[in-house]
Amino acid sequence: MKYHLAIDIGASSGRHILGYIDNGKMILEEVYRFDNIQILKDGHDCWDIDELIKHVIAGIAECKKIGKIPSTMGIDTWGVDYVLLDGEGNRISDAVAYRDSRTKGMKEELEKLLPFEKLYEKTGIQYQPYNTIYQLMANKKEHPEQIEKAERLLMIPEYLNYILTGVMMNEYTNASTSALLNAEEKTWDKEILSVIGIPEKIFGELNLPTTVVGGFCDKVKEEVGFDCQVILPATHDTGSAFMAVPAKNDTSVYISSGTWSLLGVENSEPITSKISMDANFSNEGGFDYRFRYLKNIMGLWMIQSIRRELNGQAYVKNKSQVKESEKKYSFAELEAAARACSNFPSVIDVDKEEFLAPASMIDAVKAECEKTGQRVPCEIGEIMQCVYVSLAKKYAKSIKELEGITGKTYTCIHVVGGGSRDGYLSELTKRETGLPVFTGPIEGTALGNLMSQFIKDGEFDGLLSARGAIYDSFDIKEV
Repeated sequence: MKYHLAIDIGASSGRHILGYIDNGKMILEEVYRFDNIQILKDGHDCWDIDELIKHVIAGIAECKKIGKIPSTMGIDTWGVDYVLLDGEGNRISDAVAYRDSRTKGMKEELEKLLPFEKLYEKTGIQYQPYNTIYQLMANKKEHPEQIEKAERLLMIPEYLNYILTGVMMNEYTNASTSALLNAEEKTWDKEILSVIGIPEKIFGELNLPTTVVGGFCDKVKEEVGFDCQVILPATHDTGSAFMAVPAKNDTSVYISSGTWSLLGVENSEPITSKISMDANFSNEGGFDYRFRYLKNIMGLWMIQSIRRELNGQAYVKNKSQVKESEKKYSFAELEAAARACSNFPSVIDVDKEEFLAPASMIDAVKAECEKTGQRVPCEIGEIMQCVYVSLAKKYAKSIKELEGITGKTYTCIHVVGGGSRDGYLSELTKRETGLPVFTGPIEGTALGNLMSQFIKDGEFDGLLSARGAIYDSFDIKEV
């Protein structure tokens, strides 16, 4: 059997999933899973990048232990975050996490140099306070010596690839999340880089999914016990997740449901009009230069945060202070609590910055209800119902905006990713949108990662044929 390995790392956890083709069906097998916990370092929320490297290598080694050695592998992660390297390939910056507050005020700083309307016209990327462009401006302001010394910028999956192979290679889909790419030209925008004072030399040529990065370096080969060809998938996890949507026509809306809810469609060309900008939609690069026209919605982050809080777990932890606490609430129990309070009326705007990284998500929800003159939730079920219905209403509003911008009428919703298991959210989405909702596959991101490898290996002749196999391979359910 010929195996391929997807390493899919999200904001809260990562997993190594082997994939192979058996009689035309895609078969997935999870072999390793780990937590991705942020740490507080030098006053900033950071990814524990060294710990991530250890887990990446440990999961690869696990394949050897179980006797299922992959011929290719690929890594995908979240977007926007990066590290800087010097001329000797050494990391000279921390992997600061996108929820860190260092970008506060950077939008206003950039506005003095480049109006957002012009930035959007060039990049097609919605405003988010954590976009790479704002992170680099904050980086330059706090640590100008890092920018001066830097010879290369690598996004997180690109840096992990570099550790495995010794090859520095930038990838298109993840780079497109930075608000530094020209959407039409599909390359780094030199004018933007000049305006913010970041040297062009640190940005490498952009490569497309299915490009070969290289084999393992000697150190990694020794650690894991074999060699493997590292392939670029769509290294931005949403880019991979959208590949795994089993849509049969172009009137389907996609939701990649996880920590974030990424709601949108696929277009052949970017939409960078003012109406699109005002609606805060993004044109992110996808497989085969397809544009993922989508909106980032706060997503299950709110539910995850409430659960962590109830179970006595802090959002940012120093490893030395991490203590296992007894789990008081499962996700299923929180869902049941929401159902029991289905008549609770209050609705909030889930995309407010107040919910991006609050010390207490529960308090943030209560405060927003009070601020907007609505009934303040008291019980856990009321808090959960408020979040659930607010997410569903946001989906419905975003789909109406999509229809107004694209001129299309959408006929169904496909939900992929871990959030597709949340039956209550899917039911509310169907109720609020009035559209049929199809859920699955659950491991959408890892599957999309593997699809790039399958296509590279010749198992499928392209994205359409690979998508066609999804219905035969996985249980796609209608809500």
